[in-house]
Amino acid sequence: MPKEKKEEFTFTDLPGIGTTTASKLEDAGCSDLMSIAVMNPADLSTLADISETIARKAINAARKMLKLEFEDATQYLKKRKEVLKISTGSINFNNLLGGGIETRAITEAFGAFGSGKSQLAHQLAVNVQLPVERGGANAKVVWIDSEGTFRPERIQQIAEGLGLDFQKTLKNIFVARAFNSDHQILLVDKVKDLIKRGEPIKLVIVDSITSHFRAEFTGRGQLADRQQRINKHLHNLMRLAESSNIAIYITNQVMSDPAQMFGDPTKAIGGHIIGHASTYRIYLRKGKKDARVAKMIDSPNLPDSECVFFITEQGIVDE
Repeated sequence: MPKEKKEEFTFTDLPGIGTTTASKLEDAGCSDLMSIAVMNPADLSTLADISETIARKAINAARKMLKLEFEDATQYLKKRKEVLKISTGSINFNNLLGGGIETRAITEAFGAFGSGKSQLAHQLAVNVQLPVERGGANAKVVWIDSEGTFRPERIQQIAEGLGLDFQKTLKNIFVARAFNSDHQILLVDKVKDLIKRGEPIKLVIVDSITSHFRAEFTGRGQLADRQQRINKHLHNLMRLAESSNIAIYITNQVMSDPAQMFGDPTKAIGGHIIGHASTYRIYLRKGKKDARVAKMIDSPNLPDSECVFFITEQGIVDE
Protein backbone atom coordinates (compact mmCIF):
# COMPACT_ATOMS: atom_id res chain seq x y z
CA MET A 1 0.00 0.00 0.00
CA PRO A 2 1.57 3.34 -1.03
CA LYS A 3 2.49 5.80 1.72
CA GLU A 4 0.22 8.76 2.16
CA LYS A 5 1.93 11.84 0.76
CA LYS A 6 2.26 14.61 3.30
CA GLU A 7 0.98 18.01 2.31
CA GLU A 8 3.79 20.55 2.15
CA PHE A 9 3.24 23.92 3.82
CA THR A 10 5.39 27.07 3.75
CA PHE A 11 5.66 30.11 6.03
CA THR A 12 3.33 32.13 3.81
CA ASP A 13 0.54 29.61 4.48
CA LEU A 14 0.45 30.89 8.05
CA PRO A 15 -1.96 33.72 8.93
CA GLY A 16 -0.26 37.12 9.09
CA ILE A 17 2.97 35.86 7.50
CA GLY A 18 3.70 37.41 4.12
CA THR A 19 6.75 37.07 1.88
CA THR A 20 8.70 39.81 3.70
CA THR A 21 8.10 38.25 7.13
CA ALA A 22 8.87 34.81 5.71
CA SER A 23 12.23 36.12 4.48
CA LYS A 24 12.99 37.50 7.95
CA LEU A 25 12.26 34.11 9.48
CA GLU A 26 14.50 32.35 6.95
CA ASP A 27 17.31 34.86 7.56
CA ALA A 28 16.96 34.19 11.30
CA GLY A 29 17.57 30.48 10.71
CA CYS A 30 13.99 29.13 10.74
CA SER A 31 14.04 26.33 8.19
CA ASP A 32 10.55 24.82 8.47
CA LEU A 33 7.16 25.05 10.15
CA MET A 34 8.36 22.97 13.09
CA SER A 35 10.72 25.79 14.07
CA ILE A 36 7.67 28.07 14.29
CA ALA A 37 5.41 25.53 15.99
CA VAL A 38 7.77 25.06 18.91
CA MET A 39 8.31 28.79 19.55
CA ASN A 40 6.50 30.93 22.07
CA PRO A 41 4.61 34.06 20.83
CA ALA A 42 7.05 36.53 22.44
CA ASP A 43 10.08 35.01 20.68
CA LEU A 44 8.34 34.84 17.30
CA SER A 45 7.08 38.40 17.72
CA THR A 46 10.63 39.68 18.29
CA LEU A 47 12.15 37.52 15.56
CA ALA A 48 9.66 38.40 12.82
CA ASP A 49 8.80 41.95 13.98
CA ILE A 50 5.09 41.17 14.28
CA SER A 51 2.60 41.57 17.13
CA GLU A 52 2.24 38.82 19.72
CA THR A 53 -1.37 38.32 18.63
CA ILE A 54 -0.34 37.55 15.06
CA ALA A 55 2.55 35.44 16.34
CA ARG A 56 0.17 33.38 18.48
CA LYS A 57 -2.15 32.77 15.50
CA ALA A 58 0.78 31.75 13.30
CA ILE A 59 2.10 29.33 15.93
CA ASN A 60 -1.33 27.74 16.45
CA ALA A 61 -1.78 27.38 12.68
CA ALA A 62 1.66 25.77 12.33
CA ARG A 63 0.80 23.28 15.08
CA LYS A 64 -2.45 22.33 13.35
CA MET A 65 -0.74 21.93 9.97
CA LEU A 66 1.87 19.66 11.54
CA LYS A 67 -0.80 17.85 13.59
CA LEU A 68 1.05 18.47 16.86
CA GLU A 69 -1.71 17.03 18.97
CA PHE A 70 -2.14 14.00 21.18
CA GLU A 71 -1.52 10.71 19.46
CA ASP A 72 -1.71 7.14 20.64
CA ALA A 73 1.51 5.45 21.68
CA THR A 74 1.67 3.25 18.57
CA GLN A 75 2.24 6.38 16.47
CA TYR A 76 4.93 7.49 18.88
CA LEU A 77 6.57 4.08 18.53
CA LYS A 78 6.76 4.60 14.76
CA LYS A 79 8.58 7.90 15.34
CA ARG A 80 11.00 6.19 17.71
CA LYS A 81 12.00 3.87 14.88
CA GLU A 82 13.47 6.91 13.07
CA VAL A 83 15.93 7.43 15.94
CA LEU A 84 19.56 6.65 15.11
CA LYS A 85 22.25 5.39 17.51
CA ILE A 86 25.83 6.58 17.08
CA SER A 87 28.46 4.17 18.35
CA THR A 88 30.98 5.24 20.99
CA GLY A 89 33.47 2.67 19.71
CA SER A 90 33.02 0.52 22.83
CA ILE A 91 30.46 -2.28 22.99
CA ASN A 92 30.27 -1.90 26.78
CA PHE A 93 29.64 1.84 26.49
CA ASN A 94 27.07 1.32 23.73
CA ASN A 95 25.21 -1.17 25.92
CA LEU A 96 25.18 1.34 28.77
CA LEU A 97 23.54 3.86 26.41
CA GLY A 98 21.07 1.40 24.93
CA GLY A 99 22.93 1.18 21.63
CA GLY A 100 24.86 4.45 21.40
CA ILE A 101 24.38 8.21 21.46
CA GLU A 102 20.77 8.77 20.43
CA THR A 103 19.30 11.27 17.97
CA ARG A 104 16.38 13.43 19.13
CA ALA A 105 18.05 13.54 22.55
CA ILE A 106 20.64 15.48 24.54
CA THR A 107 23.40 13.32 26.02
CA GLU A 108 25.50 15.05 28.68
CA ALA A 109 28.88 13.76 29.83
CA PHE A 110 30.40 15.34 32.92
CA GLY A 111 33.57 14.58 34.80
CA ALA A 112 36.94 15.94 35.90
CA PHE A 113 39.64 16.85 33.38
CA GLY A 114 41.17 13.79 31.77
CA SER A 115 38.05 11.68 32.29
CA GLY A 116 37.44 11.27 28.55
CA LYS A 117 34.70 13.80 27.71
CA SER A 118 36.50 15.40 24.76
CA GLN A 119 37.97 12.05 23.70
CA LEU A 120 34.43 10.74 23.35
CA ALA A 121 33.51 13.86 21.36
CA HIS A 122 36.32 13.19 18.87
CA GLN A 123 35.26 9.55 18.56
CA LEU A 124 31.63 10.48 17.91
CA ALA A 125 32.66 13.11 15.34
CA VAL A 126 34.26 10.32 13.32
CA ASN A 127 31.77 7.53 14.02
CA VAL A 128 28.72 9.56 12.92
CA GLN A 129 30.22 9.49 9.41
CA LEU A 130 30.19 5.69 9.28
CA PRO A 131 27.38 3.75 7.58
CA VAL A 132 24.42 2.88 9.80
CA GLU A 133 25.40 -0.81 9.84
CA ARG A 134 28.77 0.18 11.37
CA GLY A 135 27.23 2.29 14.11
CA GLY A 136 27.13 5.60 12.28
CA ALA A 137 24.55 7.79 10.57
CA ASN A 138 26.32 8.37 7.24
CA ALA A 139 26.25 12.07 8.11
CA LYS A 140 28.22 15.17 9.10
CA VAL A 141 28.83 16.82 12.47
CA VAL A 142 28.97 20.32 13.95
CA TRP A 143 31.44 20.96 16.78
CA ILE A 144 30.93 24.10 18.89
CA ASP A 145 34.23 24.50 20.71
CA SER A 146 34.18 26.73 23.80
CA GLU A 147 37.41 25.49 25.38
CA GLY A 148 39.77 25.01 22.44
CA THR A 149 39.62 21.22 22.75
CA PHE A 150 39.14 20.21 19.10
CA ARG A 151 42.22 18.55 17.63
CA PRO A 152 42.34 17.54 13.93
CA GLU A 153 45.35 15.34 14.76
CA ARG A 154 43.15 13.25 17.05
CA ILE A 155 40.55 12.96 14.30
CA GLN A 156 43.28 11.66 12.00
CA GLN A 157 44.30 8.95 14.47
CA ILE A 158 40.72 7.74 14.98
CA ALA A 159 39.80 7.94 11.28
CA GLU A 160 42.87 5.98 10.18
CA GLY A 161 42.17 3.45 12.93
CA LEU A 162 38.77 2.86 11.32
CA GLY A 163 40.20 2.75 7.79
CA LEU A 164 38.69 6.09 6.75
CA ASP A 165 40.16 8.79 4.56
CA PHE A 166 41.50 11.44 6.95
CA GLN A 167 40.98 14.47 4.69
CA LYS A 168 37.43 13.45 3.78
CA THR A 169 36.65 12.87 7.46
CA LEU A 170 37.81 16.38 8.36
CA LYS A 171 35.71 17.94 5.59
CA ASN A 172 32.61 16.41 7.18
CA ILE A 173 33.26 18.19 10.49
CA PHE A 174 32.13 21.82 10.81
CA VAL A 175 34.05 23.45 13.69
CA ALA A 176 33.46 26.88 15.23
CA ARG A 177 35.25 28.35 18.24
CA ALA A 178 32.76 30.06 20.59
CA PHE A 179 34.44 33.06 22.20
CA ASN A 180 31.69 33.94 24.69
CA SER A 181 28.24 32.76 25.76
CA ASP A 182 26.40 34.99 23.25
CA HIS A 183 28.52 33.62 20.42
CA GLN A 184 27.89 30.07 21.63
CA ILE A 185 24.12 30.63 21.58
CA LEU A 186 24.33 32.21 18.10
CA LEU A 187 26.24 29.23 16.72
CA VAL A 188 23.31 26.92 17.50
CA ASP A 189 21.18 29.07 15.21
CA LYS A 190 23.87 28.81 12.53
CA VAL A 191 23.47 25.02 12.59
CA LYS A 192 19.97 25.55 11.21
CA ASP A 193 21.49 27.44 8.27
CA LEU A 194 23.71 24.46 7.47
CA ILE A 195 20.72 22.12 7.54
CA LYS A 196 18.76 24.52 5.35
CA ARG A 197 21.60 24.41 2.80
CA GLY A 198 21.17 20.64 2.65
CA GLU A 199 24.05 19.54 4.87
CA PRO A 200 23.24 16.11 6.38
CA ILE A 201 23.97 17.05 10.01
CA LYS A 202 23.14 14.31 12.50
CA LEU A 203 25.36 15.26 15.45
CA VAL A 204 26.04 18.53 17.27
CA ILE A 205 28.82 18.61 19.87
CA VAL A 206 29.11 21.41 22.43
CA ASP A 207 32.38 21.11 24.36
CA SER A 208 31.73 22.44 26.92
CA ILE A 209 28.22 23.73 27.56
CA THR A 210 28.99 25.70 30.74
CA SER A 211 32.52 27.14 30.55
CA HIS A 212 31.61 30.59 29.15
CA PHE A 213 28.51 30.96 31.33
CA ARG A 214 30.54 30.02 34.37
CA ALA A 215 33.24 32.59 33.58
CA GLU A 216 30.92 35.47 32.61
CA PHE A 217 28.25 35.16 35.31
CA THR A 218 30.02 35.22 38.66
CA GLY A 219 28.62 35.52 42.16
CA ARG A 220 25.20 34.71 43.58
CA GLY A 221 23.73 37.94 42.23
CA GLN A 222 24.15 36.75 38.65
CA LEU A 223 23.21 33.12 39.25
CA ALA A 224 19.56 33.54 38.19
CA ASP A 225 20.55 35.30 34.94
CA ARG A 226 23.11 32.62 34.19
CA GLN A 227 20.66 29.78 34.75
CA GLN A 228 18.00 31.48 32.64
CA ARG A 229 20.39 31.87 29.69
CA ILE A 230 21.66 28.30 29.99
CA ASN A 231 18.05 27.11 30.11
CA LYS A 232 17.17 28.96 26.90
CA HIS A 233 20.36 27.68 25.23
CA LEU A 234 19.50 24.08 26.12
CA HIS A 235 15.93 24.41 24.92
CA ASN A 236 17.23 25.68 21.56
CA LEU A 237 19.38 22.56 21.35
CA MET A 238 16.42 20.41 22.36
CA ARG A 239 14.24 21.89 19.60
CA LEU A 240 17.04 21.37 17.08
CA ALA A 241 17.39 17.73 18.13
CA GLU A 242 13.67 17.05 17.85
CA SER A 243 12.91 18.96 14.66
CA SER A 244 15.88 17.62 12.65
CA ASN A 245 16.41 14.18 14.25
CA ILE A 246 19.88 15.19 15.49
CA ALA A 247 21.97 13.81 18.35
CA ILE A 248 23.22 16.47 20.77
CA TYR A 249 26.34 15.60 22.78
CA ILE A 250 27.36 18.14 25.42
CA THR A 251 30.22 18.03 27.89
CA ASN A 252 29.99 19.67 31.28
CA GLN A 253 32.46 20.85 33.88
CA VAL A 254 32.37 19.75 37.49
CA MET A 255 32.97 21.09 40.97
CA SER A 256 33.61 19.50 44.35
CA ASP A 257 30.60 19.55 46.69
CA PRO A 258 31.85 20.40 50.21
CA ALA A 259 28.58 19.16 51.72
CA GLN A 260 29.29 15.62 50.50
CA MET A 261 30.61 13.88 53.61
CA PHE A 262 30.95 10.39 52.14
CA GLY A 263 31.48 9.05 48.63
CA ASP A 264 32.46 10.97 45.50
CA PRO A 265 32.06 14.76 45.98
CA THR A 266 32.19 15.46 42.23
CA LYS A 267 29.14 17.43 41.10
CA ALA A 268 28.14 18.71 37.65
CA ILE A 269 27.92 22.46 37.02
CA GLY A 270 24.57 23.94 36.00
CA GLY A 271 22.35 22.43 38.67
CA HIS A 272 18.84 21.21 37.92
CA ILE A 273 18.60 23.25 34.69
CA ILE A 274 21.08 21.02 32.86
CA GLY A 275 19.97 17.94 34.77
CA HIS A 276 16.37 18.25 33.57
CA ALA A 277 17.27 19.29 30.02
CA SER A 278 19.60 16.35 29.40
CA THR A 279 17.90 13.18 28.22
CA TYR A 280 20.86 11.05 29.29
CA ARG A 281 23.47 12.03 31.92
CA ILE A 282 26.79 10.18 31.98
CA TYR A 283 29.42 10.58 34.69
CA LEU A 284 32.94 9.83 33.43
CA ARG A 285 35.91 9.21 35.71
CA LYS A 286 39.33 7.62 35.64
CA GLY A 287 39.49 3.98 36.69
CA LYS A 288 42.33 1.64 37.56
CA LYS A 289 45.46 1.89 35.42
CA ASP A 290 44.44 3.39 32.04
CA ALA A 291 40.74 2.54 32.27
CA ARG A 292 37.84 4.99 32.21
CA VAL A 293 34.50 4.37 33.91
CA ALA A 294 31.17 5.62 32.53
CA LYS A 295 28.19 5.67 34.88
CA MET A 296 24.58 6.24 33.83
CA ILE A 297 23.24 8.89 36.21
CA ASP A 298 19.89 9.63 34.61
CA SER A 299 17.86 8.19 31.74
CA PRO A 300 14.15 7.96 30.86
CA ASN A 301 14.38 4.26 29.99
CA LEU A 302 17.76 2.79 30.98
CA PRO A 303 18.87 1.45 34.38
CA ASP A 304 21.56 3.09 36.50
CA SER A 305 24.66 1.15 35.61
CA GLU A 306 28.32 1.60 34.75
CA CYS A 307 30.91 0.21 32.39
CA VAL A 308 34.65 0.30 31.76
CA PHE A 309 36.28 1.45 28.52
CA PHE A 310 39.75 2.43 27.35
CA ILE A 311 41.15 5.30 25.30
CA THR A 312 43.83 4.23 22.83
CA GLU A 313 45.61 5.96 19.96
CA GLN A 314 43.03 4.49 17.57
CA GLY A 315 40.13 5.71 19.71
CA ILE A 316 37.74 4.34 22.32
CA VAL A 317 37.74 0.55 22.75
CA ASP A 318 36.65 -2.06 25.30
CA GLU A 319 40.16 -3.17 26.27
